[in-house]
Amino acid sequence: MLVRLNHSTKKLAVIGDPVGHSLSPLIQNTMISALGLDYIYFAQQVSRENLPAFLEAAKLLGFSGFNATMPHKEDLIPLMDTLSEEAAFYGSVNTVCIKDGKCIGYNTDGRGLIRSLEDGGFDPKGKDVVLLGAGGAAKAVSLSFVRSGARRVVVCNRNLARAEALCRKNPDVLVSVGFDGESLKKAAAECDLLVNCTSLGMTGTAAQFSDFDFLDDLPQNAMVFDLIYSPRETVLLQKARRKGHTVQNGLGMLIYQAVFALEHFTETKIDAGKMGALLRDILK
Repeated sequence: MLVRLNHSTKKLAVIGDPVGHSLSPLIQNTMISALGLDYIYFAQQVSRENLPAFLEAAKLLGFSGFNATMPHKEDLIPLMDTLSEEAAFYGSVNTVCIKDGKCIGYNTDGRGLIRSLEDGGFDPKGKDVVLLGAGGAAKAVSLSFVRSGARRVVVCNRNLARAEALCRKNPDVLVSVGFDGESLKKAAAECDLLVNCTSLGMTGTAAQFSDFDFLDDLPQNAMVFDLIYSPRETVLLQKARRKGHTVQNGLGMLIYQAVFALEHFTETKIDAGKMGALLRDILK
């Protein structure tokens, strides 16, 4: 990709540990180029212990903002001068804008997920959802379903205490169960959408589901969504598709959260549908 720099070019980044695998520089620089914006976006590895120092360095070096991935999303909360409604609700920040020396924290993950599901024809309102996992990704995902009017969200996790802690944020909608075969099968039998929020099946990890028997209990019209986008089709999605279910990976969510983040950085309204189509073509 050809990148043009001049003295007025504004700096953006994605931080994480690790961060070398991130597609964010490609996605953001593609959008920046298409929109004719005077920005540059790159990846910067930042360890958890160096996060406060990075914030000060970013202000000193004149960054306009940055995105954050693991392990920083929750750690950024107390470091922000201001939090958006979404970031405060999720307890997680993935987008930081720096203005007049102040850090404003946003979270675009939830909007990205819901927009991606809408592209697949799924409206969470009034639906029953099952989430596999209760980590940082599941936190924002579960609460995005609460905000979108889901009837019930069942959080399945091996560490039941962690699932219970997550569900206490909205006990009227969120329900915690274990990750054993019987619990998974029972939860799957009563859902409209099953979402994998774990790293099981991700490229570069050896971890995989011990079995996929719970897919046998999914209603035929249930959709299966995997937050993973590498590989493009996980074993979970392969098996669900072969059973006739509509499936979707996490690429759309990744794209849309990036679109909404760039809107915050640049205060520019972006046609999400048009930009999503461009980025899918670049990333295919």
